[in-house]
Amino acid sequence: MTAIEIHIKKIKEHLGEIKDAIDEGIENKPITIGFHCSACAIELLEVYLHKINKIPLSKVLKHNWFKSPKIEQKKEALAQRKVGVQFQNQEEIYALIYEIEDLRDNLVYGNSNPVQIHRVINSFLKLKLILIDKIKEEGLDLEKE
Repeated sequence: MTAIEIHIKKIKEHLGEIKDAIDEGIENKPITIGFHCSACAIELLEVYLHKINKIPLSKVLKHNWFKSPKIEQKKEALAQRKVGVQFQNQEEIYALIYEIEDLRDNLVYGNSNPVQIHRVINSFLKLKLILIDKIKEEGLDLEKE
């Protein structure tokens, strides 16, 4: 199984879990939403960056690189330092991942509220649309896989 095929398998599993959580009511599944939206967002980004040849197949992205940079932060954002590439719609994509990651730990480990859960799922759904379209433009239709 190739690296891309492994990513596709993981994406399908994450999307299945997210769909089930939505069907059951996301307020009842904050851990599932937090974990799977975070993991799937990174998998989708990784596939996209592989497809546009910005990162090698051996490069693994980590969700914890995508915490929002602080306003007073003098260094470049951790995600930018670790990923180290530029690509189309990067700011929008990173902003959506930052939104997911900033709330992830609270959903998974803390005491989340419905507003936070909805923010994560809405950010994820926007991100998914963007990245699935971009990946499709590169010749891989994740909806058909």
